[in-house]
Amino acid sequence: MEDYRQMWADIGVDLKAHDGLLEVLPPLFGDVIVNQPNRPARMAYFDAFFGEIHGRRIWELVQQQKSGRKVVGAFCTYVPEEIVTALGSSCVGLCGGAEVAFEAAEQYLPHNTCALIKSSLGFKLGKVCPYFEASDLVIGETTCDGKKKYYEILGEMADVYVMQLPQMKQEADREMWRGEVRRFTAKMEELTGEKLELDRLKEAVKVSNDKRKAMQRLAEVRKAAPPVISGKDALFINQIAFLDEPRRFANKVNELCDELEKRAAAGEGVAEASAPRILLSGCPMAIPNWKVPHIVESAGGAIVMEELCTGSRYYSHLVDEAAADLDKMLDNIADSYLDIDCAVFTPNDERAENIVRMAKEYSVDGVMYYSLLFCSPYSVEAYKVRKAVEGAGVPLLYVETDYSQGDAQQIATRVEAFLEMLSSK
Repeated sequence: MEDYRQMWADIGVDLKAHDGLLEVLPPLFGDVIVNQPNRPARMAYFDAFFGEIHGRRIWELVQQQKSGRKVVGAFCTYVPEEIVTALGSSCVGLCGGAEVAFEAAEQYLPHNTCALIKSSLGFKLGKVCPYFEASDLVIGETTCDGKKKYYEILGEMADVYVMQLPQMKQEADREMWRGEVRRFTAKMEELTGEKLELDRLKEAVKVSNDKRKAMQRLAEVRKAAPPVISGKDALFINQIAFLDEPRRFANKVNELCDELEKRAAAGEGVAEASAPRILLSGCPMAIPNWKVPHIVESAGGAIVMEELCTGSRYYSHLVDEAAADLDKMLDNIADSYLDIDCAVFTPNDERAENIVRMAKEYSVDGVMYYSLLFCSPYSVEAYKVRKAVEGAGVPLLYVETDYSQGDAQQIATRVEAFLEMLSSK
């Protein structure tokens, strides 16, 4: 990536610190992702994307900026990417999946803050995330108390706009969220100097829906037995969905699905047919957070679906493309996003019901519930999920961890025992 050094310097990346990051990421990626046996050939595109994750993709975004278009950075699935796209801008996910500059971050945040928030601030303080540095605007959202207060701090370092997400889904909350989507639209119009038009918004909705449909197709073929793609590869693809150009990404996922559907028809898999089928549920996993999936699949389990923000919560709900006017299309977008069942909502019975439904659809033997340390919404909601899942006759293993490797062996021991129990049933 030597050719990109001037570009990184121009957007504000700390080259020395970034060099250190680039020494760590490729070997980790090779060990965890590339070295898996019997990978689909069409994974080559996604591997190449990772190889240029701070290079070619950032170059594309910088070229867009030079032509007058904006780059918007986001942390969460609740940011309406359709509105960003319709106003000629790109929406990209921001870094937050590794221990970066935690000591610096803890000068601003308490030690007992979830790893995702600390990682995000660490990437910003360390100036090692080109997506952060290239963003003209950063969009936050009130999906937990920690994030809400974190955005006040981040606002001293970047241009931050916060979307106020309701905590319930009653009609008054729906109306509040529709208003919030309109305020976000006004902010994007101010940023871009353009006026949102119905035709452009309809096209942007179709672009995002096509991406979601491609990911739904991938999810569908993962019902096959034996599994036709590893959970690590599927998670990796879901992570890239937040970064890649959406049309290109959808095309590449569909090409991969062509291959996977042929594998399924031929009964070819990436794991033994007897491997315990696992549904992974809980907190989001940003690149390069592959710790728990790697432990599970190294121990002989097969992750066949992710109920995560970097998983089914991102692509399950399509936006209704039928709208006679701009107001109706904005309502359609708002309503679709509010259907996402984040743990921040109360009551949140639908999430537990969805997990039980997915466990049946994917013929899973067990559920792995993953929560980051100090993540109150997901750790507290684990009680209701466990009650629903085990009530449906599916065993559940709860794992609470962070981004460090200090507890990896302990988790591996628990996972091995869980998988052994599932295999003996």
